Amino acid sequence: MPRLIVRPHQLDLDSPGRRDYWVALEHDSIWGDHLIPLTVMVGPQAQPGRGLVAFGSNHGNEMEGPVVLKNLLREIKTEDVLGRLILVPVLNVAAFRAGTRESTLDDGVNMNRAFVDGAGKVAGLKGITHRIAAFVREYIWPQVHVVIDLHAGGDVARFALCASFHPLEDAALSRQIEDTARWFGTPLVITYQNQTPGLLPSEAERLGKITVGTELGWGNAVNLEGVRYGRQGVLAAAIRHGQLRGEIAPIGHHANGTQRRVEMVDRECFTVAPFDGHYETLVDCGAPVKRGQPVGLLHDFDYIDAEPWPAVAGVDGIVIAQAWISPIRRGQHIVVVGREVSGWR
Repeated sequence: MPRLIVRPHQLDLDSPGRRDYWVALEHDSIWGDHLIPLTVMVGPQAQPGRGLVAFGSNHGNEMEGPVVLKNLLREIKTEDVLGRLILVPVLNVAAFRAGTRESTLDDGVNMNRAFVDGAGKVAGLKGITHRIAAFVREYIWPQVHVVIDLHAGGDVARFALCASFHPLEDAALSRQIEDTARWFGTPLVITYQNQTPGLLPSEAERLGKITVGTELGWGNAVNLEGVRYGRQGVLAAAIRHGQLRGEIAPIGHHANGTQRRVEMVDRECFTVAPFDGHYETLVDCGAPVKRGQPVGLLHDFDYIDAEPWPAVAGVDGIVIAQAWISPIRRGQHIVVVGREVSGWR
């Protein structure tokens, strides 16, 4: 059946069966709409406020999430759905069309900074990106208790592939989240700082939802292993949280016992560029390093004979991420090193 073009209030996220939608939100420039692809599958055991949502393309140049979820639209059989599954392969359609991190052709806003007070409701916060945030708040959050936000590094950074979440005071919720994150099978499971305003996963966590993010690739490309881990993580979350019938076995580093838990929750983990320059990598992502060890070199080609500036690890740990595109702006985080944590919750 063709996708139905509907306004948000016309969505049916409760009736049994599968429905494929384009959710229409008013365009800010042309006489028309932005169309968000959304598929919902509802099974016989669906309960109010219980379900799983998986988002791709929170940022418009992160490709693994859209590919994973587009593939799952064909793979998941409606008759195997027990609860409620909502799959949104491309959340930030404005940024995805531009092929950029932010919605550069429209309001210029970063979707993962748009979950702020008044988004989509008050003057100055009514562009398409903030209105997508308002749509998620009003129509998606009330329907689900599990949230998967599939990210990649885009052009900003190269990552060691990971699943991620924030430190939480709720110990029981933290254990559920960590267990869900481990099932992606990625080399690293990361706890990261929660000081940036407007993050989609931060809001979902505050609402008490089992929330996992990822970094599944980089470079505005599609990473083979990232797609494999992303598919595994979404299916495992759906099955293990009672929304999808079936069995699933661990894969990758989860299966072979080499998965590592890493924290980057303080400023010492981040190495900041002191000037505009060009970055040269010395150590690969995922490698162990010691505090003070050079991970990369920042070159200033206006001073061609000057020694490059060493970008050193701020802590003992594992290189989680570093700059992908060589041109660097002053103030950019060019190296991120996380402290390895022993044991699991």
